[in-house]
Amino acid sequence: QVQLVESGGGLVQPGGSLRLSCAASGSILNINHMGWYRQAPGKERELVASWVNGGSTNYADSVKGRFAISRDNAKNTVYLQMNSLKPEDTAVYYCNANIWTRGNVRDYWGQGTQVTVSS
Repeated sequence: QVQLVESGGGLVQPGGSLRLSCAASGSILNINHMGWYRQAPGKERELVASWVNGGSTNYADSVKGRFAISRDNAKNTVYLQMNSLKPEDTAVYYCNANIWTRGNVRDYWGQGTQVTVSS
C-alpha cells in the first residue's frame, strides 16, 4: 500500500508565505511524477505545479513566479513553496503522485490540506 501524507497548510495574510510538504510511503518501486492540485469552493480541481522524474517542472499560469515545487528523492517527498500569497490562492491543496508498486502503476492522492489567505 502507498500513502501520501501532506502537511503545512494554514491561515496566512495576503503577501505571506507557506510551505507544503507531501511524503509518499509504502511499497514504492519508483515515482514517475509528483505534483500539487487545488480545489476552491465551487470550482474544479486544478493543477498547481508538477515535478516529473528527470527534473522538469510545470506551473499553472496563475502561480508562476510565486510558487516553486521541489522534490527530495531520498525521502520520496515533494514540497510546494508558496510566496506572495493572494486571497484567490485559498483552496484545499492535494498532493498527487504517479507511483510504481509491485504489480502496477497508478495515481495516488493525499487527503488534502487547507490553505486560507485572508487578512
